[in-house]
Amino acid sequence: AKYYPPAIIVIAALIATVPPLLFGGNWETWVYQGLSVLVVGCPCALVVSTPVAIVTAIGNAAKNGVLVKGGVYLEEIGGLKAIAFDKTGTLTKGVPVVTDYIELTEATNIQHNKNYIIMAALEQLSQHPLASAIIKYGETREMDLTSINVNDFTSITGKGIRGTVDGNTYYVGSPVLFKELLASQFTDSIHRQVSDLQLKGKTAMLFGTNQKLISIVAVADEVRSSSQHVIKRLHELGIEKTIMLTGDNQATAQAIGQQVGVSEIEGELMPQDKLDYIKQLKINFGKVAMVGDGINDAPALAAATVGIAMGGAGTDTAIETADVALMGDDLQKLPFTVKLSRKTLQIIKQNITFSLVIKLIALLLVIPGWLTLWIAIMADMGATLLVTLNGLRLMKVKD
Repeated sequence: AKYYPPAIIVIAALIATVPPLLFGGNWETWVYQGLSVLVVGCPCALVVSTPVAIVTAIGNAAKNGVLVKGGVYLEEIGGLKAIAFDKTGTLTKGVPVVTDYIELTEATNIQHNKNYIIMAALEQLSQHPLASAIIKYGETREMDLTSINVNDFTSITGKGIRGTVDGNTYYVGSPVLFKELLASQFTDSIHRQVSDLQLKGKTAMLFGTNQKLISIVAVADEVRSSSQHVIKRLHELGIEKTIMLTGDNQATAQAIGQQVGVSEIEGELMPQDKLDYIKQLKINFGKVAMVGDGINDAPALAAATVGIAMGGAGTDTAIETADVALMGDDLQKLPFTVKLSRKTLQIIKQNITFSLVIKLIALLLVIPGWLTLWIAIMADMGATLLVTLNGLRLMKVKD
């Protein structure tokens, strides 16, 4: 817009005035030619070529369960070189279950139950995806989780949670948290138990106070049946690198990552680590997407070239921060979105090229004096209709 309209106006003015002034041409003929050039130069087709394609593609995406928040994001997806995935709720179903509960203290069954109830009561205040598994496990065993009052609840970012019950401070979190709190009690035996669980693809968490370890709870999250196919399809589409980013320990991350087939696996990451990793990917690859569903993913989603949220299981923060939402938590929509974006860019280039070529041909008709207003109108409106119809072909791109 900065160059095209002024150039057309100058060209039309020169055509209307130069021949009569310098070569004795007929004013009526050359003013008519100048007006014809203005009509031909009217950038309707050029202006319409991009928006009609973008709007059609966004409509098709929405019809197929992908909400794109703007045309710029749809265009960016077509140029992606690397895609990073959060694990829980993205590559996995996000519906974890408790598989193991190991008491580390000598106590009665009643005390063991009370320990679990305290842990579950703390998790009720947590937004972590694994918290639901611990709560559900207690509910299925008819434990009264409302009988415990938790005070001074705090989330320890990337490590766990803390709360006070009956004057005692309790923690639920990763082995890393308890290695910092209770290094002396983190014996070889406990380390082996945690490692065995992690090697099976389970997430091991510990429960205790700042004075003693009480129990180990292991949670497993089933991998989505579509994850492996999605990663394979993305590689076929030319995505150079797929990376799984997770706060889980490296052993669990490796077990899940190898199962789905990502090209790189990064475990034991804090939210800041995920953010830093996305920034480094942008330096290495240029355009990078981040796919996630949790509140811990929000900084990484915002930093990526395109942030993609799982629309069903995703937290409000993740969906608000993201540029694209996959509704119904269907990860298979991701290869479709990449395919649609690339087709959109292809049609935009076709439309721009076609509209410019038609106008160039019409303008060249000025030289022999063949350009009339009727030809100019047909070149302008005809090109506009053709690029519009070409853009509407994006409605036929299938999932």
